Amino acid sequence: MPPSAQAPLGDIARHLDTVLCTNEVPDYPGAMNGVQVEHDGPVTRCAVAVDASLHTIDTAIALNANLLVVHHGLFWGGAQPLRGRVFERVRRLLAHDVAVYASHLPLDRHPTLGNNAIMARTLELIPSAGFAHFQSIAIGVMGDADVETSTLATRCDVLARREGGHLVTVGVTPGRRTRRWALCTGAGASSDTLHEASAAGVDTLIVGEGPHHTAVEATELGIAVLYAGHYATETFGVRALGEEIERTFGIPWSFVAAPTGL
Repeated sequence: MPPSAQAPLGDIARHLDTVLCTNEVPDYPGAMNGVQVEHDGPVTRCAVAVDASLHTIDTAIALNANLLVVHHGLFWGGAQPLRGRVFERVRRLLAHDVAVYASHLPLDRHPTLGNNAIMARTLELIPSAGFAHFQSIAIGVMGDADVETSTLATRCDVLARREGGHLVTVGVTPGRRTRRWALCTGAGASSDTLHEASAAGVDTLIVGEGPHHTAVEATELGIAVLYAGHYATETFGVRALGEEIERTFGIPWSFVAAPTGL
């Protein structure tokens, strides 16, 4: 039998950083995009997950993966003492020689591997422009369509349920049609994105989640909102990175499901 594929962590990280334009995309400080934990290596199997958690770390270990690729990394809370569950995460990674690579906004915005681009394709929508700007960079996408909003909601509901969540809608009335849509996965609904959508003539906004007030604002703005779940809308990108790693380096990968229902 041929030897199993393997590659140095540095080679994989450099490839992903280049593909995702990691160093060129602004992000929140806690994101810490790129390699968050090194290991002795080389990488022989990869696990991908939305979140870095004790569950996803333990599952990666059980799968004999020594690289965990995530969307939400280890350091969202900023500097923390290595105690309790924070210590346990790090201890298990080091004890089992598991590296961690994280990609947040660089993965959200990627035109082919990104959460927004893939979700749009899944919903049979064709993007024509960027949306949801963060420091002048578009994270989401938008475009034109001619589809019943209820049909679009059904597609979102199928997606959400497949990933362990459920759809919540605002402003989806019988006979309503979507002519111009915008999409921002994850925590995509905010006053800023609603106002950006309104200014762009968007009538339907598709997001993962948003605070209560966004439903009130959307109704006043005449925008229908499809809340498909933060977790459910961000499973696309990490799966695409697993496929990219296997395609480029021949390293097998597994998706670790850990739905939150949110």
